[in-house]
Amino acid sequence: MPIRKTFDVRHSISRRNFMIDDLPIQYWSSETERNAYNAAFYELGFRWHWDREVYCQLLRESQDGTERICHYLRTHQPHLLRAYDAKFLAEVIEQKKEEHQKRELDAGAMKRRYFNWAETRGAELGA
Repeated sequence: MPIRKTFDVRHSISRRNFMIDDLPIQYWSSETERNAYNAAFYELGFRWHWDREVYCQLLRESQDGTERICHYLRTHQPHLLRAYDAKFLAEVIEQKKEEHQKRELDAGAMKRRYFNWAETRGAELGA
């Protein structure tokens, strides 16, 4: 996997080896939230992974999590909308994301390495 500049403090950081500790403190909460979304996707059986670029694009769409997910479903996963209501899926994902985010923050996630949910294996819903 080629090295890609994702954030430059002292050097380039590989997306694969990215650690939350490498970012300034003001970025920790958004990275924790993004990681919580990826954990929620994995738990719910979706093989989606929001990298920082996708997540930032979605943040520009809306500050509301449910609206962001609905936009993502319409633009990236429209096949799921034949079987599921976008708002229903978004609310389920938001609920799981909140659970993961609370767990991560309670456990002091800022001191641990980033877990790459995109590398995990699991069942996929709606492919």
